[in-house]
Amino acid sequence: MTEDDLNSRPGQARDTGDELREHEVRTALLDLLGEVGTVTATEAAAKLGYSSGLCSFHLRQLARHGHIEEAPHRGGRARPWRLRQPNPTADAPAEGQFGDLARGLEDESWQRWLARRDQAPAEWCHDEAFSAVAYLTPEEMSRVADTIRRALAPYQDREQRPLARPDGAQPVALIARLFPLLPHPADEAEQS
Repeated sequence: MTEDDLNSRPGQARDTGDELREHEVRTALLDLLGEVGTVTATEAAAKLGYSSGLCSFHLRQLARHGHIEEAPHRGGRARPWRLRQPNPTADAPAEGQFGDLARGLEDESWQRWLARRDQAPAEWCHDEAFSAVAYLTPEEMSRVADTIRRALAPYQDREQRPLARPDGAQPVALIARLFPLLPHPADEAEQS
């Protein structure tokens, strides 16, 4: 590790004094990342027909020059890479606004599904919508949410790693909203 390694900011390309020249493998890797989003050296090798060692070397070169970055992953030896993500801008929506936007998009997607589900292939013409009311404490509500997150965890990396998707996999909206049911204002007036 050099002093440059220690002093460079994450996501910043180090000044290596040499330009990264165009190379057939690097070009193919960038094209693949643009197509699939995230890829490991082993996945790239299988897809492109090069050795995993060669792909690993060129992925590290692309990262060294700031073209790509390591993608978030959950440990293990696999090292997924993705195209370098831009830094968030100062005018990005606040967390609360993002939640409202996400809920609006979820509702819009649900309405689109209801309007067009008869056009879906036969094996996709059903949905698994359900709802329930349960009497829970705040701690129990948190435990239920954690249980749902744990149940979905094995499938979460498929969004960022398309090569991990099994044949026939399609995007499926997974929406869970846990919130306390507050009394209706008319109910409160009756109890007074």
